[in-house]
Amino acid sequence: MAGVDPTVSTLALASGLAWASGINLYAAVLLVGILGANGAIHLPSDLQVLAHPWVIGAAGTMYLAEFLADKIPGLDSLWDTLHTLIRIPAGAVLAAGSVGHVDPALTLAAALAGGTLSAGAHALKAGTRIAANTSPEPFSNWTLSIGEDLTVLAGLWTALSHPWLFLFCLALSVLACALLLPLLWRGINRLCRRLAALLGVGFRPPPQ
Repeated sequence: MAGVDPTVSTLALASGLAWASGINLYAAVLLVGILGANGAIHLPSDLQVLAHPWVIGAAGTMYLAEFLADKIPGLDSLWDTLHTLIRIPAGAVLAAGSVGHVDPALTLAAALAGGTLSAGAHALKAGTRIAANTSPEPFSNWTLSIGEDLTVLAGLWTALSHPWLFLFCLALSVLACALLLPLLWRGINRLCRRLAALLGVGFRPPPQ
């Protein structure tokens, strides 16, 4: 974006991709890939592969699969569990690729920070879905899924168009996440105890 310090733009892109990857990796890759392929944005050299038609096609296919899986109670949590091993490393790789060819120490720092952002966003999403699955109706899942997709699109657009605004909102989001995750974790523990009591089995909560 004209008039914005390139360092700020790079930081917003790196953190935006990492954060979005924790919520919906395929939507993030698909959006950035299409924008890069159309020349709407200039991707760093390490991320130009995202604009390749094969990558866009694969991301689109997987986004469709996630879009459908996210609407089904229970299956959405299973999908999130499987993607714990995908979203977080991908967020770290995308963040590192956003900074380009720089000091290896900076690249490693970007990867660590990106992985942390992805992990936080993923944990909040997965925990919220587990809580929503206690309700027998599917509408809460649909609402959450659509809201998450819109949040990713709006967040990445803001990161690319208004880097300072995105970084400010991200800082607020990280603070909110830090406050909400412990409450959500305790709620999940209570839910597991209730399920264990109904099934007549013991449950030992994981360490806090």
